[in-house]
Amino acid sequence: MSDTLFFIAAKLVGLLIRPESWLVLGCAWTCLAVWRGRGQWVATVTLLYTLAVAVFPLGDVLLARLEARYPAAPEVSGVTGIIVLGGGEDPRPARRWGGVQLNQAGERFTEAMVLARRFPAARVVFTGGSGSLRAVGKVSEAQSGLAEDLFLSLGLSQDRLILESRARNTAENAWFSHDLVQPGPDDRWLLVTSAFHMPRAIRSFERAGWPGLVAWPVDYRSQRLVDGIGWNLADNLEQLNTAVKEVVGLAAYGWTGR
Repeated sequence: MSDTLFFIAAKLVGLLIRPESWLVLGCAWTCLAVWRGRGQWVATVTLLYTLAVAVFPLGDVLLARLEARYPAAPEVSGVTGIIVLGGGEDPRPARRWGGVQLNQAGERFTEAMVLARRFPAARVVFTGGSGSLRAVGKVSEAQSGLAEDLFLSLGLSQDRLILESRARNTAENAWFSHDLVQPGPDDRWLLVTSAFHMPRAIRSFERAGWPGLVAWPVDYRSQRLVDGIGWNLADNLEQLNTAVKEVVGLAAYGWTGR
């Protein structure tokens, strides 16, 4: 499967596996069943599913297993560079309001700057293009432009910053940044991304040939199950969407060798 076909297929499958899509499909199925005069059990299943998601932080259970794979802030020295995966920037409000807008994964940037100050000789590599289907066949520099503006405004010197703007997914983050940087066999690189995303990212970067990788997870999102029980449909649904996408993505990357 070509990289573009994989990208398109991943986007379409990702839409179908989202738990919020299941909720909409359940409502549609309920309406159809009611019109046919036998919608009681379908409505019951849909209601029970909605209540379960609203009350129990099911996504946290999945995310916690992923986030526990690598330790936070490991001991490191002799750092050659810091790789920051895109996804913490949000170009949509930035296009309307200007400036640099960050989302829930914005800690990827803030922690990268902490590390850049801690290791003043290390280069900083930002990798991330557009993950939108509308951008297929195009190279978008919106994400890398935002990253550049943010890093420079926070005091990072231009000569330390390397920008990669073609990648549409994690596998391409690894391939394209490797081709751009050409890391040496004795280098040591810190990989900064969200903790739940780290297992897939590490696997992709190692397969792309990056040497001396050290996982530096940030943006932890899971909480203890007992702390999350309560009525919180919106947040629980968002967590579950993220968890299901990542678990399926990890499996798909393993199956396709990415």
